[in-house]
Formats: sequence, structure tokens, C-alpha cells
Amino acid sequence: MDDVWDLVVVGAGPAGSAAALRARQLAPGCRVLLLDRAAFPRDKACGDGIAAHARQELALLGLPDVLDDHRPTPRLSVTSPGGAHVSAVVARPNHVVPRRVFDARLVEAARARGVEVRRHRVRTLTALGEHVLIDGHLVARAVVAADGANSAVRRLIGVPPSPDRHTAIAVRGYADVPPADDVQVIVMQSEAWPAYAWSFPVGDGTANVGYGLLLPALRQTGLPGREVLHGRLARLLPLLGGISSPVRDLRAHHLPLSSGRPAPGAGRVLLAGDAANLVNPLTGEGIYYALLSGRLAAEAVIDSPGDPLRAYRRGLRRALGRHLRTTDVLALAARSPGFIDAAIAVAARRTEVFDLLVDVGLGAGTVPPRLAAAVASRWLRDAIR
Repeated sequence: MDDVWDLVVVGAGPAGSAAALRARQLAPGCRVLLLDRAAFPRDKACGDGIAAHARQELALLGLPDVLDDHRPTPRLSVTSPGGAHVSAVVARPNHVVPRRVFDARLVEAARARGVEVRRHRVRTLTALGEHVLIDGHLVARAVVAADGANSAVRRLIGVPPSPDRHTAIAVRGYADVPPADDVQVIVMQSEAWPAYAWSFPVGDGTANVGYGLLLPALRQTGLPGREVLHGRLARLLPLLGGISSPVRDLRAHHLPLSSGRPAPGAGRVLLAGDAANLVNPLTGEGIYYALLSGRLAAEAVIDSPGDPLRAYRRGLRRALGRHLRTTDVLALAARSPGFIDAAIAVAARRTEVFDLLVDVGLGAGTVPPRLAAAVASRWLRDAIR
């Protein structure tokens, strides 16, 4: 067997890289191994949006400048299922960086900090008292599983996959847009609600465009997923800022929503990012959650080596507890498209509501009672009319 590793991280996306980076940041002498089945750079189906909240996490990890060569997108345009519309400047600009670029930069930063990076597919996991044995030869004091929506490690520790009712599916591609385009566009659809299409400009004359809906709604069509996803995206392209060029590099991906989140691990194995169902059920955003949960997992491993899972639970609860309960409730309310119509209509008139929706959808925001009352009042008036 290899020498004992202080931490083995499975999956080198944002959650896994954040865990590796934070562990070495807190304990520069610790031995950290980062495993991924792919070689980097590699493409990853995603909306590519990186919100200001995620940039805060990057700064905490010692990478405040990693996005500086990408132009920010200062405006957000949202159209509700019933046609309510808001377009405004966000309080803090977002970025759109293809995962082929973003993830590779994080991996290289981890390598530069002393993390060993290997290409490896994990197949077995065995608990050995205060250690974990991986594939019969890698021994770790703790493991962070950040291997995505179809996490192999999650299955190996006996945690079932995300239930269909808490899973979305989306298709993502790239299209040409005017180089000056700096507006992130979201167009929600009443068909198969909740569902929406998006266009997120990268800043180089291309935009990440896509369409997503809940997995049960896709299956209810009785049609091949490719036909539904590609067809609806093509039909909605004219609403996304007039995109007319062919969409290329189409790839579908699952989004395990936080409304169906499991226990965050077992024994000395901690789940982070998509592997822990940390995807916002209102927006599908997951990069902020990934960076945050990866950081918190590493802090638990380094600061509480005797029982990292308990410490990790506490950290997640402090950082995301109220927020996740908020998004659970809002996801239930959002089953009525009228609720979203009301929220967008209020946000169009009140800047603080717009900023709040951005904070809840892209960060860790919660909803103050007075603002919830304003949306509920509008929802009720619309329903009566």
C-alpha cells in the first residue's frame, strides 16, 4: 500500500479542487491527493456562470485574480412563465467562464500549492478504522467525494442517488453573439414548468446557451431526451437575445437539486458539491455551493481529524442551513408559475427585491418576512384577478 494520505479528494471539479486547495492552505505540510478520471483541461456540461458569491470563495482560497482576464457580465434579464420581465444591473457583476478553462485553472493552482494530481477512476472503498482504503492501495485519513452528479463514491458508501423528483436535466451548447453582449438572459417557460432557457455571454463573441427542466417532466413526454431538449432549445433561441447562429457542442447533464440532499457523508467520507445534491433548486446554480462545500469539507478534515463528518455537518449548517431551508420552501411555492410571475413583477419595481432574488438564486441569501409578504400580496392579487 502507498503511504497514508492526510486527504484524498475524488473529483477535480470546483468542489474537489477547493477542498484540496483549502487543505494545503490550512496545513501546508499535509499530504493531499486529488484524483479524477479525466485529464485536464476537459469540457464539462454546465451553464458556466460564476457569481460574485463564488468569487468570494475563490478569494478565500487565495485565488482572487483567477477570473481577471474574463469580462464581467453586469446585467441580468429574467422573464417569468407568464411574461413578467425584469432587466437590471446586478449589485456585483457575475462572470461566465467555460468549465474547460475554469476547472483547469483550479487544478493547476492546487498542483502549484503542493497537491498531487493523478488521473484515476475510483472503484472500491473500504473503511479501516481511522482510515479509508481506496482501490486496495491508497490509504487516506479522510476522503472528500466531489465526483459529481453520478458520484461513484456516493454509491460506494451506500448513499442512494438523487431521486428523480429532485433531479433536473439540461442541455448546454455555445452560440455566436455580438462581442459587446454583456447581459445574462433567463427566459422561463410555462410548458413543462418549472423550465427555463438561458444565454450567458462569455465575453469573447460566444455565449453559453441552454434549456433545462425537471427529469420527471422530460420522461412524461415519452420522447427521447435529445429530441425534447434540443428541440425546445432551438425553438427558444429567438427569445434569448435574438441568437440565430447554430448551437454547437451540445451536451446534456443532470442537476441533483438540494431539495433532495442526503446525509453529507458516512464515516470518514464527506460528500461535496453535486455529489451532495448541492445545486440550487430555483436556478440550477452549483459552482458557489461546490466551492463553499469543498472548502468546508477540507476545514473539517484539517481542524477536526477525529470526527470530520460531525464538523462538516456543523459547518454546512452554519453556512447554508437557513438558506437551504429558504430554497426548499421557495421551490415548493414555485410549483405555481404565478408565484414566480409575482416575484419577477415585484423585482421589476423594487431594486431590493431584485437584489434579494439574485442573492437567493446565486448565493446564500434568505428572504426577510416583509419582502416575502410583498411577493405573496402580489401573488394573491394576481390570483384574484
